[in-house]
Amino acid sequence: MQQGQHGQQGQQGQQGQQDATARTTARGRGGAHHAQDGRDRTAHPRSRQHEHARGRGRAGSDRRERHRALRRDVPAVVGLLVADDDFAAMRRYTTFAFDDHPDYLRHAEGLLKALAAQCGHTTVAVFDPEEFAHYCRETGLDPDSSASRSRYTAEVASGGATVVYTGQPLGELVPLLLNRASRHATGEYAASLPGDPGSRRNLGEDAGRSALEHASRLLAGLIDGAGPGTHHLVCSVPAEEGQQLLAALDTTRPAGGPAVLDSVEAAEFTTVLAVGVALGSPGGVVLRTSRPGIPDRLCGWRLHAGRLLALTGAEVFSAYCTDADTGEPLSPEPDVEYGAGFDVGGAHP
Repeated sequence: MQQGQHGQQGQQGQQGQQDATARTTARGRGGAHHAQDGRDRTAHPRSRQHEHARGRGRAGSDRRERHRALRRDVPAVVGLLVADDDFAAMRRYTTFAFDDHPDYLRHAEGLLKALAAQCGHTTVAVFDPEEFAHYCRETGLDPDSSASRSRYTAEVASGGATVVYTGQPLGELVPLLLNRASRHATGEYAASLPGDPGSRRNLGEDAGRSALEHASRLLAGLIDGAGPGTHHLVCSVPAEEGQQLLAALDTTRPAGGPAVLDSVEAAEFTTVLAVGVALGSPGGVVLRTSRPGIPDRLCGWRLHAGRLLALTGAEVFSAYCTDADTGEPLSPEPDVEYGAGFDVGGAHP
């Protein structure tokens, strides 16, 4: 009986060793990891899932950072509705989300700030609803679509007048934008006149060159006759198809020295004046002169048959002190004298 018990105990011991061996083998097949210190480093399935998720999170963060870095290299352009009537014209489109112009301008300024923060270069262009409608007819686009509006804005900005947004308020940006757009339109129109077969009258290359040379002489006569001081000249010429061409020129002439002026402004002024000379338009020029210690002086001329004919002081006063829309009189400016123009000379050959 004792012999039987010893045999049974031996069998149980052998069985325990086999079970231990089986557990060790199972752990080996299950991917047991042993560190050098002998501790079991078996990875729990959830731990592996968490590590995988963290890896995906890092990859996603890297992709987002690369996307932001690329976005900073992409320029942005915004088409701005600066006039009330332009804004009203866009309200006929159902996809245009605004019904209040001041509210639209506030959102536009917020957009400009956000774009400037996201990327390094943002430009602003004038959005013209009439030109936009014509563009859509020419290209077959649906005008009642934000995609069409953005495509038109990109086209305008690629070849038109734009202003770089640098954080300036809209009260400063809009006048600069309108001035640049007006100068750009004037330059394009004036450049298209000489020799343009589609124009009402084909001026021809020689006639265009002759008009430019004569306009340059007239400008020189204006600057010489103005004398020392700071001068602001404006030339206005009605052109074809209801176009009104405007150009402004600022110049300073010290006593006993030559006049200092911007070459680009001078070229634009000369070009507009040349259009009036070539087309025989009844345009005009006004000059405001400022000198230290005395009131500003205003004088003017009307363009007739290639000549600048001086206006009288009364005619200048009437032009400046009459509302162009209503014909009602306006109060004269303080500390301003309204005087007759001087002889510029030079009949157009």
